[in-house]
Amino acid sequence: MVALLGQRDAFLKLIEAAFRSDILVRGNEITIQGPSDETERVARIFEELLELLERGNDLSEDSVSQAISMVTGGVVEPGEDTPRPSEVLGDNLLSNRGKKIAPKTVGQKRYVDAIRSNTVTFAIGPAGTGKTYLAVAVAVRALQERQVSRLILTRPAVEAGERLGFLPGTLYEKIDPYMRPLYDALYEMTGPDTLPRLMERGVVEVAPLAFMRGRTLNDAFIILDEAQNTTPEQMKMFLTRLGFGSKAVVNGDATQVDLPNGQSSGLRVVEEILTDIDGLSFVHLGGKDVVRHEIVQHIVEAYGRFGQQKLGVDG
Repeated sequence: MVALLGQRDAFLKLIEAAFRSDILVRGNEITIQGPSDETERVARIFEELLELLERGNDLSEDSVSQAISMVTGGVVEPGEDTPRPSEVLGDNLLSNRGKKIAPKTVGQKRYVDAIRSNTVTFAIGPAGTGKTYLAVAVAVRALQERQVSRLILTRPAVEAGERLGFLPGTLYEKIDPYMRPLYDALYEMTGPDTLPRLMERGVVEVAPLAFMRGRTLNDAFIILDEAQNTTPEQMKMFLTRLGFGSKAVVNGDATQVDLPNGQSSGLRVVEEILTDIDGLSFVHLGGKDVVRHEIVQHIVEAYGRFGQQKLGVDG
Protein backbone atom coordinates (compact mmCIF):
# COMPACT_ATOMS: atom_id res chain seq x y z
CA MET A 1 0.00 0.00 0.00
CA VAL A 2 2.91 2.37 0.62
CA ALA A 3 4.15 1.72 -2.92
CA LEU A 4 0.64 2.36 -4.28
CA LEU A 5 -0.31 5.39 -2.20
CA GLY A 6 3.18 6.93 -1.83
CA GLN A 7 5.14 8.13 1.15
CA ARG A 8 2.80 10.12 3.42
CA ASP A 9 0.02 9.33 0.89
CA ALA A 10 1.59 11.62 -1.72
CA PHE A 11 0.09 9.67 -4.66
CA LEU A 12 -3.29 9.34 -2.96
CA LYS A 13 -3.42 13.12 -2.51
CA LEU A 14 -2.77 13.64 -6.24
CA ILE A 15 -5.70 11.37 -7.11
CA GLU A 16 -7.98 13.00 -4.51
CA ALA A 17 -7.16 16.46 -5.87
CA ALA A 18 -8.18 15.40 -9.41
CA PHE A 19 -11.64 14.14 -8.43
CA ARG A 20 -14.59 15.06 -6.23
CA SER A 21 -15.11 11.49 -5.00
CA ASP A 22 -14.21 10.45 -1.46
CA ILE A 23 -11.43 7.85 -1.28
CA LEU A 24 -11.26 5.91 1.99
CA VAL A 25 -8.33 3.64 2.82
CA ARG A 26 -8.60 1.01 5.55
CA GLY A 27 -5.75 -1.50 5.72
CA ASN A 28 -5.50 -3.07 2.26
CA GLU A 29 -8.96 -1.92 1.22
CA ILE A 30 -9.79 1.20 -0.83
CA THR A 31 -13.39 2.46 -0.95
CA ILE A 32 -14.46 5.08 -3.48
CA GLN A 33 -17.69 7.05 -2.97
CA GLY A 34 -19.07 9.49 -5.52
CA PRO A 35 -20.79 9.72 -8.94
CA SER A 36 -20.65 6.32 -10.69
CA ASP A 37 -18.83 7.53 -13.82
CA GLU A 38 -16.17 9.23 -11.70
CA THR A 39 -15.71 6.34 -9.26
CA GLU A 40 -15.12 4.06 -12.25
CA ARG A 41 -12.30 6.33 -13.45
CA VAL A 42 -10.74 6.48 -9.97
CA ALA A 43 -10.93 2.70 -9.68
CA ARG A 44 -9.32 2.37 -13.09
CA ILE A 45 -6.43 4.60 -12.02
CA PHE A 46 -5.74 2.41 -9.01
CA GLU A 47 -5.96 -0.74 -11.19
CA GLU A 48 -3.47 0.70 -13.68
CA LEU A 49 -1.07 1.76 -10.92
CA LEU A 50 -1.25 -1.73 -9.41
CA GLU A 51 -0.51 -3.21 -12.84
CA LEU A 52 2.58 -1.00 -13.11
CA LEU A 53 3.77 -2.14 -9.69
CA GLU A 54 3.20 -5.80 -10.59
CA ARG A 55 5.34 -5.29 -13.72
CA GLY A 56 8.20 -4.09 -11.53
CA ASN A 57 7.83 -0.35 -12.15
CA ASP A 58 8.28 2.11 -9.31
CA LEU A 59 5.65 4.83 -9.11
CA SER A 60 6.47 8.53 -8.89
CA GLU A 61 4.39 11.68 -8.64
CA ASP A 62 5.09 12.23 -12.34
CA SER A 63 3.89 8.77 -13.42
CA VAL A 64 0.78 9.00 -11.21
CA SER A 65 -0.03 12.44 -12.69
CA GLN A 66 0.40 11.04 -16.20
CA ALA A 67 -1.89 8.10 -15.38
CA ILE A 68 -4.54 10.51 -14.09
CA SER A 69 -4.23 12.61 -17.26
CA MET A 70 -4.65 9.58 -19.53
CA VAL A 71 -7.72 8.29 -17.70
CA THR A 72 -9.42 11.69 -17.43
CA GLY A 73 -9.03 12.69 -21.05
CA GLY A 74 -5.72 11.94 -22.73
CA VAL A 75 -5.38 12.81 -26.41
CA VAL A 76 -6.43 9.88 -28.61
CA GLU A 77 -6.16 9.69 -32.39
CA PRO A 78 -9.46 9.08 -34.27
CA GLY A 79 -10.22 5.37 -34.41
CA GLU A 80 -7.86 4.51 -31.55
CA ASP A 81 -8.87 3.02 -28.22
CA THR A 82 -8.23 4.93 -25.02
CA PRO A 83 -4.70 3.88 -24.03
CA ARG A 84 -4.00 2.04 -20.81
CA PRO A 85 -1.54 3.95 -18.60
CA SER A 86 0.15 0.67 -17.65
CA GLU A 87 0.87 -0.03 -21.34
CA VAL A 88 2.25 3.47 -21.94
CA LEU A 89 4.24 3.99 -18.74
CA GLY A 90 5.24 0.31 -18.48
CA ASP A 91 6.82 0.15 -21.95
CA ASN A 92 10.41 0.00 -20.71
CA LEU A 93 12.70 0.83 -23.61
CA LEU A 94 15.98 0.62 -21.77
CA SER A 95 17.38 0.10 -18.29
CA ASN A 96 20.66 1.73 -17.35
CA ARG A 97 22.18 1.86 -13.87
CA GLY A 98 18.82 1.15 -12.26
CA LYS A 99 16.97 3.82 -14.26
CA LYS A 100 14.18 2.71 -16.60
CA ILE A 101 13.41 4.74 -19.69
CA ALA A 102 9.82 4.59 -20.96
CA PRO A 103 7.27 6.81 -22.74
CA LYS A 104 5.47 9.22 -20.44
CA THR A 105 2.57 10.31 -22.65
CA VAL A 106 0.19 8.78 -25.17
CA GLY A 107 1.92 10.69 -27.97
CA GLN A 108 5.33 9.41 -26.92
CA LYS A 109 4.01 5.82 -26.86
CA ARG A 110 2.60 6.30 -30.37
CA TYR A 111 6.01 7.63 -31.45
CA VAL A 112 7.93 4.67 -29.99
CA ASP A 113 5.53 2.18 -31.59
CA ALA A 114 5.95 3.94 -34.94
CA ILE A 115 9.74 3.61 -34.74
CA ARG A 116 9.42 -0.11 -33.99
CA SER A 117 7.08 -0.83 -36.87
CA ASN A 118 8.44 1.46 -39.63
CA THR A 119 11.67 1.80 -41.58
CA VAL A 120 11.55 5.62 -41.50
CA THR A 121 9.77 7.62 -38.79
CA PHE A 122 9.37 11.40 -38.70
CA ALA A 123 8.69 13.05 -35.32
CA ILE A 124 7.56 16.67 -35.50
CA GLY A 125 6.98 18.61 -32.31
CA PRO A 126 8.27 21.21 -29.85
CA ALA A 127 11.24 20.96 -27.51
CA GLY A 128 10.77 18.80 -24.45
CA THR A 129 8.59 16.14 -26.09
CA GLY A 130 11.33 13.48 -25.96
CA LYS A 131 11.90 13.22 -29.71
CA THR A 132 15.67 12.71 -29.51
CA TYR A 133 15.79 11.07 -26.08
CA LEU A 134 13.32 8.29 -26.92
CA ALA A 135 14.81 7.70 -30.37
CA VAL A 136 18.26 7.23 -28.83
CA ALA A 137 16.81 4.83 -26.24
CA VAL A 138 15.16 2.68 -28.93
CA ALA A 139 18.38 2.80 -30.99
CA VAL A 140 20.62 1.72 -28.11
CA ARG A 141 18.19 -1.12 -27.32
CA ALA A 142 18.32 -2.24 -30.98
CA LEU A 143 22.12 -2.15 -30.82
CA GLN A 144 22.16 -4.20 -27.60
CA GLU A 145 19.83 -6.79 -29.12
CA ARG A 146 21.96 -6.94 -32.30
CA GLN A 147 19.09 -5.81 -34.52
CA VAL A 148 21.62 -3.38 -36.06
CA SER A 149 25.40 -3.34 -36.01
CA ARG A 150 25.94 0.40 -35.60
CA LEU A 151 24.28 3.59 -34.46
CA ILE A 152 24.66 6.87 -36.35
CA LEU A 153 23.47 10.20 -34.95
CA THR A 154 23.62 13.32 -37.08
CA ARG A 155 22.35 16.87 -37.21
CA PRO A 156 22.97 19.91 -39.41
CA ALA A 157 25.51 22.38 -37.96
CA VAL A 158 23.56 25.30 -39.39
CA GLU A 159 24.49 27.73 -36.63
CA ALA A 160 28.17 27.41 -37.62
CA GLY A 161 27.56 28.52 -41.20
CA GLU A 162 30.62 29.87 -42.96
CA ARG A 163 32.24 30.58 -39.60
CA LEU A 164 33.09 26.90 -39.04
CA GLY A 165 36.48 27.20 -40.71
CA PHE A 166 37.44 30.14 -38.49
CA LEU A 167 36.71 28.38 -35.21
CA PRO A 168 39.81 27.20 -33.31
CA GLY A 169 40.80 23.53 -33.00
CA THR A 170 40.44 20.41 -35.13
CA LEU A 171 37.34 19.70 -37.19
CA TYR A 172 35.83 17.52 -34.44
CA GLU A 173 36.54 20.21 -31.83
CA LYS A 174 34.76 22.74 -34.06
CA ILE A 175 31.63 20.68 -34.50
CA ASP A 176 31.50 19.33 -30.94
CA PRO A 177 29.21 22.12 -29.57
CA TYR A 178 26.61 21.33 -32.26
CA MET A 179 26.72 17.59 -31.51
CA ARG A 180 26.69 17.98 -27.72
CA PRO A 181 22.93 17.27 -27.19
CA LEU A 182 23.38 13.93 -28.98
CA TYR A 183 26.45 13.07 -26.89
CA ASP A 184 24.53 13.91 -23.71
CA ALA A 185 21.74 11.46 -24.57
CA LEU A 186 24.24 8.74 -25.52
CA TYR A 187 26.23 9.20 -22.31
CA GLU A 188 23.08 8.73 -20.25
CA MET A 189 22.05 5.59 -22.17
CA THR A 190 25.42 3.85 -22.41
CA GLY A 191 27.55 5.30 -19.62
CA PRO A 192 30.69 7.47 -19.83
CA ASP A 193 33.03 4.44 -19.92
CA THR A 194 31.21 2.49 -22.63
CA LEU A 195 30.56 5.29 -25.14
CA PRO A 196 34.22 6.12 -25.94
CA ARG A 197 34.91 2.42 -26.66
CA LEU A 198 31.88 2.16 -28.95
CA MET A 199 32.92 5.31 -30.83
CA GLU A 200 36.51 4.12 -31.15
CA ARG A 201 35.30 0.85 -32.72
CA GLY A 202 32.96 2.71 -35.09
CA VAL A 203 29.87 1.13 -33.53
CA VAL A 204 28.56 4.59 -32.58
CA GLU A 205 29.13 7.61 -34.82
CA VAL A 206 28.11 11.22 -34.14
CA ALA A 207 28.71 13.51 -37.10
CA PRO A 208 27.33 16.57 -38.94
CA LEU A 209 24.83 15.92 -41.70
CA ALA A 210 27.37 16.96 -44.34
CA PHE A 211 29.38 13.81 -43.48
CA MET A 212 26.51 11.62 -44.73
CA ARG A 213 26.85 12.67 -48.38
CA GLY A 214 27.92 9.91 -50.76
CA ARG A 215 27.50 7.10 -48.21
CA THR A 216 25.23 4.05 -48.13
CA LEU A 217 24.35 3.10 -44.56
CA ASN A 218 23.61 -0.62 -44.20
CA ASP A 219 22.57 -2.45 -41.00
CA ALA A 220 22.42 0.84 -39.07
CA PHE A 221 20.05 2.80 -36.88
CA ILE A 222 20.30 6.43 -38.03
CA ILE A 223 18.86 9.45 -36.20
CA LEU A 224 18.68 12.88 -37.85
CA ASP A 225 18.14 15.52 -35.17
CA GLU A 226 17.09 19.18 -35.64
CA ALA A 227 15.81 18.26 -39.11
CA GLN A 228 13.99 21.59 -39.44
CA ASN A 229 17.41 23.06 -40.27
CA THR A 230 17.88 20.90 -43.37
CA THR A 231 17.12 22.19 -46.84
CA PRO A 232 14.85 20.04 -49.06
CA GLU A 233 17.98 18.91 -50.94
CA GLN A 234 19.72 17.88 -47.71
CA MET A 235 16.63 16.00 -46.54
CA LYS A 236 16.51 14.06 -49.81
CA MET A 237 20.25 13.35 -49.53
CA PHE A 238 19.82 11.97 -46.02
CA LEU A 239 16.80 9.79 -46.79
CA THR A 240 18.53 8.24 -49.81
CA ARG A 241 21.51 7.14 -47.66
CA LEU A 242 19.39 4.34 -46.17
CA GLY A 243 20.75 0.87 -46.96
CA PHE A 244 19.68 -2.72 -46.32
CA GLY A 245 18.72 -3.64 -42.75
CA SER A 246 18.67 -0.02 -41.64
CA LYS A 247 16.13 2.14 -39.81
CA ALA A 248 15.95 5.94 -39.67
CA VAL A 249 14.31 8.45 -37.32
CA VAL A 250 14.01 12.11 -38.33
CA ASN A 251 13.25 14.64 -35.56
CA GLY A 252 12.52 18.32 -35.66
CA ASP A 253 10.46 21.31 -34.61
CA ALA A 254 9.02 23.04 -37.68
CA THR A 255 8.53 26.26 -35.68
CA GLN A 256 12.23 26.63 -34.81
CA VAL A 257 13.97 26.99 -38.19
CA ASP A 258 17.45 28.58 -38.09
CA LEU A 259 18.07 28.57 -41.84
CA PRO A 260 18.96 31.89 -43.53
CA ASN A 261 16.01 33.89 -44.84
CA GLY A 262 14.70 32.64 -48.14
CA GLN A 263 15.71 28.99 -47.58
CA SER A 264 12.95 26.41 -47.24
CA SER A 265 13.03 23.81 -44.48
CA GLY A 266 13.24 20.23 -45.67
CA LEU A 267 11.11 19.15 -42.70
CA ARG A 268 8.27 21.48 -43.65
CA VAL A 269 7.89 20.12 -47.19
CA VAL A 270 8.73 16.44 -46.69
CA GLU A 271 5.26 15.47 -45.44
CA GLU A 272 3.73 16.85 -48.65
CA ILE A 273 6.19 14.84 -50.76
CA LEU A 274 6.27 11.49 -48.96
CA THR A 275 2.66 10.36 -48.79
CA ASP A 276 1.24 6.82 -48.80
CA ILE A 277 4.63 5.10 -48.62
CA ASP A 278 4.62 1.77 -46.77
CA GLY A 279 7.12 1.62 -43.93
CA LEU A 280 7.18 5.40 -43.48
CA SER A 281 5.31 7.20 -40.68
CA PHE A 282 4.77 10.76 -39.44
CA VAL A 283 4.12 11.37 -35.73
CA HIS A 284 3.10 14.81 -34.46
CA LEU A 285 3.82 15.64 -30.83
CA GLY A 286 2.39 18.65 -29.00
CA GLY A 287 2.20 20.50 -25.73
CA LYS A 288 0.54 17.52 -24.00
CA ASP A 289 3.71 15.50 -24.70
CA VAL A 290 6.13 17.95 -23.08
CA VAL A 291 7.72 16.15 -20.14
CA ARG A 292 9.77 18.99 -18.70
CA HIS A 293 8.49 21.32 -15.97
CA GLU A 294 4.72 21.81 -16.19
CA ILE A 295 5.20 25.49 -17.01
CA VAL A 296 7.07 24.48 -20.20
CA GLN A 297 3.94 22.67 -21.40
CA HIS A 298 1.89 25.84 -20.85
CA ILE A 299 4.51 27.97 -22.63
CA VAL A 300 4.54 25.63 -25.66
CA GLU A 301 0.73 25.65 -25.86
CA ALA A 302 0.62 29.46 -25.57
CA TYR A 303 3.12 29.88 -28.40
CA GLY A 304 1.11 27.40 -30.47
CA ARG A 305 -2.10 29.42 -29.98
CA PHE A 306 -0.28 32.64 -30.81
CA GLY A 307 1.13 31.12 -34.01
CA GLN A 308 -2.32 29.94 -35.11
CA GLN A 309 -3.84 33.39 -34.44
CA LYS A 310 -1.05 35.12 -36.36
CA LEU A 311 -1.48 32.69 -39.26
CA GLY A 312 -5.18 33.51 -39.35
CA VAL A 313 -4.51 37.26 -39.40
CA ASP A 314 -1.76 37.04 -42.05
CA GLY A 315 -3.79 34.60 -44.14
